[in-house]
Amino acid sequence: MEKIRRRYRFRGRVQGVGFRYYAYHSAEYLGLTGWVQNCYDGSVLAEVQGCAAAVEEFPGRMAQGRYIMIEEVEKTDVPIQDERGFSIRT
Repeated sequence: MEKIRRRYRFRGRVQGVGFRYYAYHSAEYLGLTGWVQNCYDGSVLAEVQGCAAAVEEFPGRMAQGRYIMIEEVEKTDVPIQDERGFSIRT
């Protein structure tokens, strides 16, 4: 299984709606590692790492979150990191 790592920036109604907690639980469900954090510009930044299929599924799963309304998603492939879990950054 080849691992990939991708950075996603989500824009829309993504802060104040439980987005980071939903991201945490989605990543755990999909078996991904990485992190998620709110940004000062109102967007949310996440890096996820795991098998390609799970990494690709992550943004679609996030769009299903209650009260979350994603208007734009930017994605960038980034280098693999040595990590063991998924965290919520403040």
